[in-house]
Amino acid sequence: MNKAFVKEGDGQDDDEELAPALRLPPGSKNYMTRRGHHVLREELDQLVRVERPKLVETIAWAAGNGDRSENGDYIYGKKRLREIDRRIRFLIKRLESATVVNPSEQENTDQVFFGATVTICEVDGEDEQTWQIVGVDEADVTAGRISWISPLARALLKAREGEVVRFMSPAGMREIEVLEIAYR
Repeated sequence: MNKAFVKEGDGQDDDEELAPALRLPPGSKNYMTRRGHHVLREELDQLVRVERPKLVETIAWAAGNGDRSENGDYIYGKKRLREIDRRIRFLIKRLESATVVNPSEQENTDQVFFGATVTICEVDGEDEQTWQIVGVDEADVTAGRISWISPLARALLKAREGEVVRFMSPAGMREIEVLEIAYR
């Protein structure tokens, strides 16, 4: 089939297909913790060494079964192979552009920088929360990790313990106090 009729690019603009929260700001570095880099590297290794070879074997078997136009194993396998290849390209691109930061090596520990674990509370003293500021690809709100490009993290950057920070959240203007800063 002619490439004009299928939505398959050459992999050049994979960032355009990402959710806005995963896109890096133009011209910025791809900061990542050592743990985050390790997780992405493991995922890439798993895809390249295990999943992709197994899938290629399944596709070859399905192709040998005859008519490919009605062969579900072949059709699904090819689709899944494209997804895996797209993810592999993405992971390689992100790992190559990564600037790995080890939070425990931070010298200026009295201010919030990338990798900091920050305990905050609302100015009224309620709702205490702890967040670690991490890379875009390793953010996970349920695990207490927020991306360095999130509104909260941007507001916290360079803040010190005891400071009150104002920022615009999706819920409106908020004031929070920095209770503790740690680098682990």
